[in-house]
Amino acid sequence: MGRGKFKGKPNGQRQFSTPEDLLAGTSTRPRTFSKKEAEHDEVEEEILESSEEESGDESEGQDEKKKGIQGIIEIENPNLVKPKTLKVKDIDIGKTTELSRREREEIEKQRARERYMRLQEQGKTEEARKDLERLALIREQRAEAAKKREEERAAKEQKKVAARK
Repeated sequence: MGRGKFKGKPNGQRQFSTPEDLLAGTSTRPRTFSKKEAEHDEVEEEILESSEEESGDESEGQDEKKKGIQGIIEIENPNLVKPKTLKVKDIDIGKTTELSRREREEIEKQRARERYMRLQEQGKTEEARKDLERLALIREQRAEAAKKREEERAAKEQKKVAARK
């Protein structure tokens, strides 16, 4: 439980300002902050800045420290292949790319369909033969129906001519 005048946050934890927040001026300072403490803080800031500059120069010369076993064992993961960036002058235009299985199957289907349609037009497939036989039967039936109509028309005309006489 929090003590004091102000109510704490729902999680019950207090939040403290970090030195970086204090330097940036983003932290909330208490109302009782005095000038003496401000002067003391400024002196501490100057000391921190000078020590950071010195340590920054040293860290640039050193390699990054690796955590744990990484510093001891240096093995490249074969699964982590870094993508190689190719320059335009290095690209081989004559090199053909391999098609994926799906692309190959799609191309094969299209070729088979075209070949089948060509054979269909030539009448060499069984389906084409059956269609041609059906068409021949239909043509015969239509020719017979046309003959019957002509005969009926001729018979009607003869009846009309005979009825006029």
